[in-house]
Amino acid sequence: MLDAAEIKELRLKESLPVINELGKWIFEQIKSTLPKSQIGKAIQYSYGRWDALSAYLYDGNLLIDNNQIENSIRPLALVRKNYLFAGSHEAAQRAAMIYSFFAICKKHNINPYNWLRNTLINISTINHKNITDLYPQNINKFSN
Repeated sequence: MLDAAEIKELRLKESLPVINELGKWIFEQIKSTLPKSQIGKAIQYSYGRWDALSAYLYDGNLLIDNNQIENSIRPLALVRKNYLFAGSHEAAQRAAMIYSFFAICKKHNINPYNWLRNTLINISTINHKNITDLYPQNINKFSN
């Protein structure tokens, strides 16, 4: 398994030349494609988001796709109709936030009970600037 620095190095070596060629091709196609055609719209869309498309090259922590997130939220999407019966829009939003935190716990192999207990113990004493220290992935910063 490669660490983030090794992934970045590999991407710059292997993917950057491919991305550069694709970028050149898109730039050439813009000149000869009708802007209102389907391919013209697709090329304009890609060209307008080129920096965001290329960002994964420079950070080994970023994934090239969002399949992992899509798969982790699929169970939530399957029960979203249940939110209609949460009592109110605000209650549904709170339930969604809790589900999100639990999904993060699952992603980082954190016991949700331990995370929630740790958060409730520490939330009143933490500086608001450090509130991210209570996120599930940062549980070791404040564990008791």
